[in-house]
Amino acid sequence: MYEFAWPWLFLLLPLPWLLRRALPPVLPGQALHLPHPGLRLAVTGGGAVRSVTPWLLALAWLCLLVAAARPQWVGPPQAQQRSGRALLLAVDLSGSMRTPDMELAGQPVSRFGAVKAIAGNFIDRRRGDEMGLILFGSQAFLVTPLTYDLDAVRAQLQGAEVGLAGTETAIGDAIAIAVKRLSALPEQARVLVLLTDGVNNAGNITPAEAARAAKAAGVRIYTVGIGADRMRVPGFFGAQVINPSADLDATMLTKIADDTGGRFFRATDSAQLADAYRAIDALEPMQQHGPSLRPRKEWFMWPLVAALLLWLLATLPRWRTGEAAA
Repeated sequence: MYEFAWPWLFLLLPLPWLLRRALPPVLPGQALHLPHPGLRLAVTGGGAVRSVTPWLLALAWLCLLVAAARPQWVGPPQAQQRSGRALLLAVDLSGSMRTPDMELAGQPVSRFGAVKAIAGNFIDRRRGDEMGLILFGSQAFLVTPLTYDLDAVRAQLQGAEVGLAGTETAIGDAIAIAVKRLSALPEQARVLVLLTDGVNNAGNITPAEAARAAKAAGVRIYTVGIGADRMRVPGFFGAQVINPSADLDATMLTKIADDTGGRFFRATDSAQLADAYRAIDALEPMQQHGPSLRPRKEWFMWPLVAALLLWLLATLPRWRTGEAAA
Protein backbone atom coordinates (compact mmCIF):
# COMPACT_ATOMS: atom_id res chain seq x y z
CA MET A 1 0.00 0.00 0.00
CA TYR A 2 1.03 3.60 -0.56
CA GLU A 3 1.03 6.33 2.08
CA PHE A 4 2.60 9.70 2.83
CA ALA A 5 5.10 10.07 5.66
CA TRP A 6 4.34 13.78 6.12
CA PRO A 7 0.79 14.36 4.81
CA TRP A 8 0.41 17.61 6.78
CA LEU A 9 2.54 19.34 4.12
CA PHE A 10 -0.54 19.40 1.86
CA LEU A 11 -1.83 22.24 4.07
CA LEU A 12 0.64 24.43 2.13
CA LEU A 13 -1.26 23.84 -1.13
CA PRO A 14 -3.02 27.27 -1.18
CA LEU A 15 0.19 29.14 -0.25
CA PRO A 16 0.90 30.57 -3.78
CA TRP A 17 -2.72 31.79 -4.09
CA LEU A 18 -2.55 33.43 -0.64
CA LEU A 19 0.72 35.16 -1.54
CA ARG A 20 -0.76 36.44 -4.78
CA ARG A 21 -3.75 37.85 -2.88
CA ALA A 22 -1.64 39.40 -0.14
CA LEU A 23 1.12 41.01 -2.23
CA PRO A 24 0.27 44.10 -4.38
CA PRO A 25 0.49 43.52 -8.15
CA VAL A 26 3.20 45.21 -10.21
CA LEU A 27 1.69 47.71 -12.67
CA PRO A 28 2.98 47.71 -16.27
CA GLY A 29 3.95 51.36 -16.02
CA GLN A 30 6.23 50.64 -13.08
CA ALA A 31 8.01 47.92 -14.94
CA LEU A 32 8.82 49.86 -18.16
CA HIS A 33 9.17 53.64 -18.71
CA LEU A 34 9.06 54.71 -22.36
CA PRO A 35 11.07 57.81 -23.38
CA HIS A 36 8.28 59.23 -25.63
CA PRO A 37 4.81 59.66 -24.12
CA GLY A 38 3.04 59.00 -27.40
CA LEU A 39 4.89 55.76 -28.14
CA ARG A 40 2.92 52.53 -27.78
CA LEU A 41 4.16 48.94 -27.92
CA ALA A 42 2.56 46.52 -30.32
CA VAL A 43 0.80 43.63 -28.62
CA THR A 44 2.25 40.28 -29.71
CA GLY A 45 0.39 37.00 -29.67
CA GLY A 46 1.19 35.45 -26.30
CA GLY A 47 -2.23 34.96 -24.83
CA ALA A 48 -2.14 31.18 -25.25
CA VAL A 49 1.21 30.91 -23.48
CA ARG A 50 0.01 33.10 -20.61
CA SER A 51 -3.14 31.03 -20.22
CA VAL A 52 -1.21 27.72 -19.95
CA THR A 53 1.64 28.96 -17.73
CA PRO A 54 -0.38 29.36 -14.48
CA TRP A 55 -1.70 25.81 -14.82
CA LEU A 56 1.78 24.43 -15.38
CA LEU A 57 3.09 26.30 -12.33
CA ALA A 58 0.14 25.08 -10.25
CA LEU A 59 0.82 21.47 -11.25
CA ALA A 60 4.53 21.96 -10.49
CA TRP A 61 3.65 23.26 -7.03
CA LEU A 62 1.34 20.28 -6.44
CA CYS A 63 4.04 17.79 -7.51
CA LEU A 64 6.57 19.55 -5.28
CA LEU A 65 4.25 19.15 -2.29
CA VAL A 66 3.67 15.49 -3.13
CA ALA A 67 7.43 14.92 -3.17
CA ALA A 68 7.91 16.82 0.11
CA ALA A 69 5.19 14.71 1.77
CA ARG A 70 7.37 11.62 1.07
CA PRO A 71 5.17 9.08 -0.72
CA GLN A 72 6.13 5.56 0.31
CA TRP A 73 5.25 2.02 -0.59
CA VAL A 74 4.73 0.10 2.64
CA GLY A 75 5.02 -3.68 2.45
CA PRO A 76 3.37 -6.31 4.64
CA PRO A 77 4.76 -6.87 8.17
CA GLN A 78 7.81 -9.13 8.27
CA ALA A 79 8.99 -10.81 11.46
CA GLN A 80 12.58 -9.93 12.29
CA GLN A 81 14.81 -12.55 13.87
CA ARG A 82 16.21 -10.71 16.86
CA SER A 83 17.16 -12.82 19.85
CA GLY A 84 17.71 -9.91 22.21
CA ARG A 85 20.98 -11.59 23.17
CA ALA A 86 24.38 -9.89 23.16
CA LEU A 87 27.35 -12.23 22.68
CA LEU A 88 30.96 -11.18 22.96
CA LEU A 89 33.71 -13.37 21.49
CA ALA A 90 37.08 -13.02 23.25
CA VAL A 91 39.98 -14.60 21.33
CA ASP A 92 43.52 -15.15 22.56
CA LEU A 93 46.25 -13.68 20.30
CA SER A 94 49.24 -14.54 22.50
CA GLY A 95 52.38 -15.97 20.94
CA SER A 96 51.49 -19.59 21.76
CA MET A 97 48.51 -19.38 19.37
CA ARG A 98 51.07 -19.85 16.57
CA THR A 99 51.67 -23.45 17.67
CA PRO A 100 50.86 -25.69 14.64
CA ASP A 101 49.27 -28.54 16.60
CA MET A 102 45.82 -28.46 14.94
CA GLU A 103 44.64 -30.06 11.72
CA LEU A 104 42.15 -28.73 9.21
CA ALA A 105 41.14 -30.79 6.16
CA GLY A 106 44.11 -33.07 6.84
CA GLN A 107 46.60 -30.19 6.86
CA PRO A 108 48.46 -28.90 9.94
CA VAL A 109 47.44 -25.36 10.95
CA SER A 110 48.14 -23.12 13.88
CA ARG A 111 45.72 -22.80 16.74
CA PHE A 112 44.65 -19.35 15.63
CA GLY A 113 44.28 -20.58 12.05
CA ALA A 114 41.81 -23.21 13.26
CA VAL A 115 39.97 -20.60 15.31
CA LYS A 116 39.57 -18.29 12.30
CA ALA A 117 38.39 -21.10 10.05
CA ILE A 118 35.82 -22.53 12.44
CA ALA A 119 34.64 -19.36 14.18
CA GLY A 120 33.29 -18.00 10.89
CA ASN A 121 30.65 -20.73 10.78
CA PHE A 122 29.76 -20.07 14.43
CA ILE A 123 29.33 -16.36 13.73
CA ASP A 124 27.07 -17.09 10.75
CA ARG A 125 24.80 -19.22 12.93
CA ARG A 126 24.28 -16.34 15.37
CA ARG A 127 22.19 -14.25 12.96
CA GLY A 128 19.81 -12.30 15.18
CA ASP A 129 22.34 -11.85 18.01
CA GLU A 130 24.31 -8.74 18.66
CA MET A 131 27.96 -9.77 18.56
CA GLY A 132 31.23 -8.11 19.40
CA LEU A 133 34.89 -9.12 19.31
CA ILE A 134 37.57 -8.80 21.99
CA LEU A 135 41.18 -9.65 21.11
CA PHE A 136 43.67 -10.09 23.91
CA GLY A 137 47.32 -10.85 24.44
CA SER A 138 49.44 -8.84 26.87
CA GLN A 139 46.53 -6.39 26.75
CA ALA A 140 42.85 -6.75 25.89
CA PHE A 141 41.04 -4.63 23.30
CA LEU A 142 37.42 -4.33 22.23
CA VAL A 143 37.93 -4.48 18.46
CA THR A 144 34.28 -4.65 17.35
CA PRO A 145 31.53 -3.21 19.60
CA LEU A 146 28.23 -5.07 19.86
CA THR A 147 26.52 -5.01 16.47
CA TYR A 148 24.06 -6.93 14.31
CA ASP A 149 26.56 -6.64 11.44
CA LEU A 150 28.11 -10.10 11.83
CA ASP A 151 30.09 -9.66 8.61
CA ALA A 152 32.05 -6.89 10.32
CA VAL A 153 32.80 -9.17 13.28
CA ARG A 154 34.02 -11.93 10.97
CA ALA A 155 36.15 -9.51 8.94
CA GLN A 156 37.88 -8.19 12.07
CA LEU A 157 38.64 -11.73 13.25
CA GLN A 158 39.95 -12.77 9.84
CA GLY A 159 42.18 -9.69 9.70
CA ALA A 160 43.75 -10.25 13.14
CA GLU A 161 47.23 -11.71 13.58
CA VAL A 162 48.93 -13.52 16.44
CA GLY A 163 50.99 -11.13 18.56
CA LEU A 164 48.90 -8.11 17.58
CA ALA A 165 47.99 -7.48 21.24
CA GLY A 166 51.26 -8.76 22.70
CA THR A 167 52.73 -12.21 23.32
CA GLU A 168 51.41 -12.82 26.86
CA THR A 169 47.86 -13.66 28.05
CA ALA A 170 45.63 -11.22 29.94
CA ILE A 171 42.54 -13.35 30.52
CA GLY A 172 41.28 -11.30 33.46
CA ASP A 173 41.41 -8.03 31.50
CA ALA A 174 39.48 -9.60 28.60
CA ILE A 175 36.70 -10.73 30.96
CA ALA A 176 36.61 -7.31 32.63
CA ILE A 177 36.12 -5.54 29.29
CA ALA A 178 33.30 -7.93 28.40
CA VAL A 179 31.57 -7.40 31.76
CA LYS A 180 31.76 -3.63 31.32
CA ARG A 181 30.15 -3.85 27.87
CA LEU A 182 27.47 -6.38 28.81
CA SER A 183 26.44 -5.24 32.29
CA ALA A 184 24.07 -2.54 31.02
CA LEU A 185 22.04 -5.02 28.93
CA PRO A 186 19.14 -7.20 30.10
CA GLU A 187 20.37 -10.10 32.21
CA GLN A 188 19.34 -12.82 29.76
CA ALA A 189 21.31 -11.11 26.99
CA ARG A 190 24.79 -11.29 28.56
CA VAL A 191 27.01 -14.01 27.09
CA LEU A 192 30.81 -14.23 26.72
CA VAL A 193 32.69 -16.92 24.79
CA LEU A 194 36.34 -16.91 25.89
CA LEU A 195 38.88 -18.86 23.82
CA THR A 196 42.46 -19.27 25.05
CA ASP A 197 45.34 -21.73 25.03
CA GLY A 198 47.31 -20.63 28.07
CA VAL A 199 47.40 -19.32 31.59
CA ASN A 200 46.85 -15.77 32.78
CA ASN A 201 50.28 -14.11 33.01
CA ALA A 202 49.54 -10.45 32.19
CA GLY A 203 47.04 -7.70 32.83
CA ASN A 204 45.84 -5.75 35.86
CA ILE A 205 42.93 -7.98 36.91
CA THR A 206 43.14 -11.62 37.89
CA PRO A 207 40.73 -14.10 36.30
CA ALA A 208 39.19 -14.84 39.72
CA GLU A 209 38.39 -11.17 40.32
CA ALA A 210 37.00 -10.78 36.81
CA ALA A 211 34.87 -13.91 37.23
CA ARG A 212 33.37 -12.55 40.46
CA ALA A 213 32.49 -9.32 38.67
CA ALA A 214 30.94 -11.33 35.81
CA LYS A 215 28.87 -13.38 38.24
CA ALA A 216 27.63 -10.23 40.00
CA ALA A 217 26.69 -8.72 36.61
CA GLY A 218 24.93 -11.88 35.43
CA VAL A 219 27.34 -12.54 32.54
CA ARG A 220 27.49 -16.19 31.49
CA ILE A 221 31.00 -17.21 30.38
CA TYR A 222 31.69 -20.18 28.12
CA THR A 223 35.41 -20.97 28.15
CA VAL A 224 37.22 -22.95 25.45
CA GLY A 225 40.71 -24.30 26.05
CA ILE A 226 42.36 -24.89 22.69
CA GLY A 227 45.48 -26.88 21.92
CA ALA A 228 46.52 -30.50 21.33
CA ASP A 229 47.78 -32.63 24.23
CA ARG A 230 50.21 -34.58 22.02
CA MET A 231 52.55 -33.24 19.37
CA ARG A 232 55.52 -34.87 17.67
CA VAL A 233 58.50 -32.57 17.30
CA PRO A 234 61.98 -33.26 15.88
CA GLY A 235 64.81 -33.60 18.40
CA PHE A 236 68.53 -34.29 18.55
CA PHE A 237 67.92 -38.03 19.03
CA GLY A 238 64.94 -38.18 16.65
CA ALA A 239 61.29 -37.19 16.94
CA GLN A 240 59.75 -37.01 20.38
CA VAL A 241 56.21 -36.51 21.68
CA ILE A 242 55.47 -33.51 23.89
CA ASN A 243 52.40 -31.92 25.41
CA PRO A 244 52.13 -28.47 23.77
CA SER A 245 49.25 -27.53 26.09
CA ALA A 246 51.13 -28.04 29.35
CA ASP A 247 50.60 -24.36 30.24
CA LEU A 248 46.83 -24.45 29.72
CA ASP A 249 45.10 -23.71 33.03
CA ALA A 250 42.04 -25.90 32.52
CA THR A 251 41.18 -25.75 36.24
CA MET A 252 40.94 -21.97 36.17
CA LEU A 253 38.85 -21.97 32.96
CA THR A 254 36.49 -24.58 34.39
CA LYS A 255 35.96 -22.57 37.57
CA ILE A 256 35.27 -19.37 35.62
CA ALA A 257 32.62 -21.16 33.57
CA ASP A 258 31.02 -22.94 36.54
CA ASP A 259 30.89 -19.81 38.71
CA THR A 260 29.15 -17.75 36.02
CA GLY A 261 26.64 -20.35 34.82
CA GLY A 262 28.54 -21.25 31.66
CA ARG A 263 30.52 -24.32 30.65
CA PHE A 264 34.13 -25.26 29.91
CA PHE A 265 35.08 -27.01 26.65
CA ARG A 266 38.39 -28.67 25.84
CA ALA A 267 39.33 -28.55 22.15
CA THR A 268 42.40 -30.64 21.36
CA ASP A 269 41.67 -30.64 17.63
CA SER A 270 39.57 -28.83 15.04
CA ALA A 271 36.68 -31.30 15.37
CA GLN A 272 36.40 -30.71 19.10
CA LEU A 273 36.58 -26.96 18.55
CA ALA A 274 33.68 -27.18 16.10
CA ASP A 275 31.78 -29.35 18.62
CA ALA A 276 32.33 -26.70 21.28
CA TYR A 277 30.82 -24.01 19.07
CA ARG A 278 27.84 -26.23 18.27
CA ALA A 279 27.31 -26.96 21.97
CA ILE A 280 27.32 -23.24 22.79
CA ASP A 281 24.78 -22.78 19.99
CA ALA A 282 22.52 -25.35 21.62
CA LEU A 283 22.95 -23.90 25.12
CA GLU A 284 22.09 -20.39 23.88
CA PRO A 285 19.18 -21.06 21.47
CA MET A 286 17.99 -18.46 19.02
CA GLN A 287 14.64 -16.77 19.36
CA GLN A 288 12.50 -17.74 16.36
CA HIS A 289 10.18 -14.72 16.25
CA GLY A 290 11.11 -11.11 16.78
CA PRO A 291 9.37 -7.77 16.38
CA SER A 292 7.63 -7.11 13.06
CA LEU A 293 9.03 -4.64 10.58
CA ARG A 294 7.25 -3.24 7.52
CA PRO A 295 9.62 -2.56 4.60
CA ARG A 296 9.33 0.91 3.08
CA LYS A 297 10.38 2.18 -0.33
CA GLU A 298 10.58 5.90 -0.99
CA TRP A 299 8.91 7.30 -4.16
CA PHE A 300 9.52 11.04 -3.71
CA MET A 301 11.93 11.15 -6.65
CA TRP A 302 9.21 10.78 -9.32
CA PRO A 303 6.97 13.73 -8.28
CA LEU A 304 10.11 15.80 -7.73
CA VAL A 305 11.27 15.16 -11.31
CA ALA A 306 7.74 15.94 -12.56
CA ALA A 307 7.78 19.26 -10.68
CA LEU A 308 11.09 20.25 -12.27
CA LEU A 309 9.87 19.34 -15.77
CA LEU A 310 6.63 21.32 -15.32
CA TRP A 311 8.58 24.33 -14.07
CA LEU A 312 10.84 24.15 -17.13
CA LEU A 313 7.81 23.96 -19.45
CA ALA A 314 6.27 26.98 -17.74
CA THR A 315 9.41 29.13 -18.00
CA LEU A 316 10.68 27.99 -21.41
CA PRO A 317 8.22 30.18 -23.43
CA ARG A 318 9.45 33.25 -21.53
CA TRP A 319 13.04 32.48 -22.50
CA ARG A 320 12.05 32.09 -26.13
CA THR A 321 10.08 35.34 -26.01
CA GLY A 322 13.09 37.15 -24.52
CA GLU A 323 15.39 35.77 -27.23
CA ALA A 324 12.97 36.82 -29.96
CA ALA A 325 12.74 40.35 -28.54
CA ALA A 326 16.55 40.61 -28.45
